[in-house]
Amino acid sequence: MQIILGIIFHFIGGGASGSFYVPYTKVKGWHWETFWIVGGLFSWLIIPPIAAWLTIPHFAEIISQSSLSTFSWTYFWGVLWGIGGLMYGLGMRYLGMSLGNSVLLGFTSAFGALAPSIYYNFYPQDGKTTFHDLLTQSWGQVVLIGVVLCLVGIFICGRAGVLKEHELSEEKKKESVKEFNLVKGLIVCILAGILSACFNYGIEAGSKMADAANEAWKASNPLETGNFLYRNNVIYIVLLWGGLTTNLIWTLFLNIRNKTFGDYTNKKTPLIKNYLLCALAGTLWFLQFFFYGMGESKLGNGASSWILHMSFIILVANMWGFALKEWKEVSKKTQTTIIVGIITIIVSVIMVGYGNSIK
Repeated sequence: MQIILGIIFHFIGGGASGSFYVPYTKVKGWHWETFWIVGGLFSWLIIPPIAAWLTIPHFAEIISQSSLSTFSWTYFWGVLWGIGGLMYGLGMRYLGMSLGNSVLLGFTSAFGALAPSIYYNFYPQDGKTTFHDLLTQSWGQVVLIGVVLCLVGIFICGRAGVLKEHELSEEKKKESVKEFNLVKGLIVCILAGILSACFNYGIEAGSKMADAANEAWKASNPLETGNFLYRNNVIYIVLLWGGLTTNLIWTLFLNIRNKTFGDYTNKKTPLIKNYLLCALAGTLWFLQFFFYGMGESKLGNGASSWILHMSFIILVANMWGFALKEWKEVSKKTQTTIIVGIITIIVSVIMVGYGNSIK
């Protein structure tokens, strides 16, 4: 039952993440840097403490009492993740939701799932999965097969993008993705995918804060035998401060360079609607990690949780890609290629879930 709940929570979180960029596509008259930071303020500054206040008593005390090392490393990984988050937005501009998410999150999946286990191989801690565990134990080998399958699925999706690039005219490509550029998009998404994995490192760095929230909850609920569903919400506050720092600096720079500060008060645009759409996008974005934390409490913060979360994002984003007609004008061969890639990712999800279930 714990495994099933974990998968369901990851699916909801993946659905939120795979859908969050859709409201941004409906914003009218604003430049990218404007709607990105407005939504980001909800994602990284407003919603996280509200979520912690609703779920974790005395969360501020847990943060204030954490060691300087725990706080600073959590924030540091958030800053690096923030760079990847910036590039995520660019990747969606250049490749669209379907292909962009597939390429970007494939790299995020691999680095985020395997790097912590490699780290714990050199610096072991009780209860943490090492890369040696994955290699030598049967359940770990199944998880690794799932990771490899996921990357194969990403490669196939990338191949579909190359076919699309060759088949469509510039006019046709930009009907569905206005700034389509395969080369720029692939470079940006590869770099963003690697840096975005820093979010998972940030969760690891802030695990002592989550442990403190977990112990306090267990002390208040002595009959409970599982882990606290919302324990990671305290980590997100510090981790997302790091992401906010990076994004705020860059978007303000773009506002200055492009002279787009007027967007925020431009009455020629639907201001109220734009702000509401950005608030929705930002809230959806945060909900991915709200539910990730719930899934992680059931499955553990190892390769299983990360790869499941990323795979569900890819699947939902591809569904939106088809709904937004990003693959409408391509050949049957190209459509088949992207579908095969998606199916491969589904199989990888099943493999990772099965591997975790027999742990």
